[in-house]
Amino acid sequence: MFELTLQTMPFLLEGFLNTILISLAAISLGSFVGLVLGLGRTVGPKPVKNIIGLYVHLVRATPFLVQIYIVYYVLPTTKLSIFDFSNFMAAVIALTIYTSSYTAEIVRGSLEAVPKGQWEAAAAVGMKMRQRLLNVILPQAWKLTLPPLAGVYVLVIKGTSILTVIGVVELMRQGEDAIHRHPAHIMWILFLVASLYFIYCFPILRGIKYMEKKIAAKGARSVATDAQW
Repeated sequence: MFELTLQTMPFLLEGFLNTILISLAAISLGSFVGLVLGLGRTVGPKPVKNIIGLYVHLVRATPFLVQIYIVYYVLPTTKLSIFDFSNFMAAVIALTIYTSSYTAEIVRGSLEAVPKGQWEAAAAVGMKMRQRLLNVILPQAWKLTLPPLAGVYVLVIKGTSILTVIGVVELMRQGEDAIHRHPAHIMWILFLVASLYFIYCFPILRGIKYMEKKIAAKGARSVATDAQW
């Protein structure tokens, strides 16, 4: 097994690097787009809310595999050069769309979870909507987004394993190639693949947990200071 690991690990690490690059790009872009969509669905005009709501429900109600096929196979049939994606770019775009839909709902839910009195108090002192969001609402809401966002990010990372269907050389694709070369060691190769996914996902979950504890501790100190005063 040691010799097999030495033989296959370079190929697995190559796929692992692509998995990291694709997932980080999708998480970054998807989080930004999701934040904008979440804000628009919460404080935007009704037509904007309806359009964003339709987008979110369409994406969340369709399988990710179908979305990949649409981005990589269907859009290029329009003959528009803007849709002439490489498999790597198609993977990032599809995962970005997927991430943004879930992030938008998380942001919307977190904003709406902030007590209505906070919105009213900020408006009462003459703050405009942008000032209310930046100075009052978002600092409270973002704490609520951490646990669900961690779950979404891990799903995105694991979702990269589906990208093998469009020929992306990611971790699972390299694992499948290794299995074809060493069919007698399927379980060990799958164990190596799963271990690399775990090495990537576990620090994210622990990091989010650490941030939650830091925020809770900071909040407790603030409450104690206010009580002293």
